[in-house]
Amino acid sequence: MSTEVDCQLRQASYCEHISPSPFPSRKSQRGSAMVEFTLCMGLLWLPLFLGATQFGFNLIQSIQVTQVCRDSGHLYAYGINFSQSSNKYLLASFSPMLNIDPTGAGGSSVVILSTVQYVSQSQCTAGGYSSTCPNINQLVFTNQQVIGNSSLHASLFGAPVTNSYGNVAAGSPNSSGYLNAASALVSNYPNISLSSSTGGQQYGYIAEVYSQDLGLKWLYPGSGWVSSVSYF
Repeated sequence: MSTEVDCQLRQASYCEHISPSPFPSRKSQRGSAMVEFTLCMGLLWLPLFLGATQFGFNLIQSIQVTQVCRDSGHLYAYGINFSQSSNKYLLASFSPMLNIDPTGAGGSSVVILSTVQYVSQSQCTAGGYSSTCPNINQLVFTNQQVIGNSSLHASLFGAPVTNSYGNVAAGSPNSSGYLNAASALVSNYPNISLSSSTGGQQYGYIAEVYSQDLGLKWLYPGSGWVSSVSYF
């Protein structure tokens, strides 16, 4: 027998006595690798997916809050009385997603509409003050109407004492109102155009909307606010 044939026989005999490899074959490893890849990618993409969902909800809610703030402010500035029940329901219909409760018993949003005015000497005189008027040369509330859940958020500018129509009484030495009540004073108002040069006849209007953050509210209840403020 030739040397080459003898070598081949020796190799075949040697291979028959070699024990199987303790490592799985490449074919059996493919399934495990797929499972590991899926788990790793799931841990990576799940936070990204939840973050994108949160951003999407916030964006939609922010757009609706801004739109409701502008629409309600325009209507209020044009004389719509939101102390009336029918007008409250009209405002709530602007965006059902915001859950504005016209009755004020609940809901997840609140709309605050305010009228402010500069107090001049002529107004103080008409109100019965012959000398010092407590709120002279000050910006005061003359009206404020709250639609929705008033317990959720207060106005950034103040909370005057009002009647059922949202009016702050004119006030005089014998009655409390915007001429003398400390609660009628406005704070943080940026519109400096309402000054003594207007003679107290110019009004400013503020619309505020505060809505509980709807994004992932099922996971983090009360996680924040979406708000908008407009001046007219």
